[in-house]
Amino acid sequence: MPDDIIPAKFSQWTAHLDSKEARISVYDHIRDIPYAIVPELRDPALGPAGMLELGKGSCIPKHFLLGMFFQKFGIPVRYCTYLYSWDDPRIKYPPDLRSIVKELPMGTHLACRAHVEGQWVLIDATWDSGLKKAGFPVNEDWDGLRPTKNAVKPVREIIHETVEDRVKYTAEAKKSWTEAQMRAYEKFPAVFNAWLEACRKTG
Repeated sequence: MPDDIIPAKFSQWTAHLDSKEARISVYDHIRDIPYAIVPELRDPALGPAGMLELGKGSCIPKHFLLGMFFQKFGIPVRYCTYLYSWDDPRIKYPPDLRSIVKELPMGTHLACRAHVEGQWVLIDATWDSGLKKAGFPVNEDWDGLRPTKNAVKPVREIIHETVEDRVKYTAEAKKSWTEAQMRAYEKFPAVFNAWLEACRKTG
C-alpha cells in the first residue's frame, strides 16, 4: 500500500481551492467512496489508507479520514459514536436481508463533530450518492457550514476525547453480544455489501 496515498488525495482534492471549497471537496469525495463493511479497515492507523487503496469502506475509515483531513485545515474534530438499530424502516431491505438485520446487535455508527466557524456541527459522510434510491439518507450538497443529517436514527450519542477511546468503546460493546447476534453479524457484511452493489447498478 503506497505510504503517500493519503497526502496525495488531500492535495488532489484541495488543489487551488479556498478553505470552504476545500472542505466541501474533501467531504464530497469521502462521501462518495462506495460504502461497504470491510472489518479489516476499522483500525484508525490503517483504515483510511486501506479504504483509499481498496476504493470502498464503511463509516469508520470514512470518518477517521475526514477527521484527519479537517484537522489539516486547522478544524478541531471530535469523533462520535451513535447507537442505533440496523432495522431502519427507511431502508428498502429485501426480505432476506431484513430478517438478518432484525437479529443484529445495536450498531455503533461513527461520525464527526467539527468546529466550523464558531460552532460544533455534525459532519456525516457515510452513504454514497449511489444509495439514495434504496432509501439511504444521503447527504447531498453540503454547504461547508451547516450540520449534515445523521446517517442513522441514533438513540444515544457518545463523544470520544480520542480515537483510542472510540476503539476501546467499540471493543467493550462487542463483549455484550449474544451468540445469536454474533452469528447474524458474521453473515451480514457479505450479504449487505452485495445488496448495496446491486442497488447502485439498478439505481
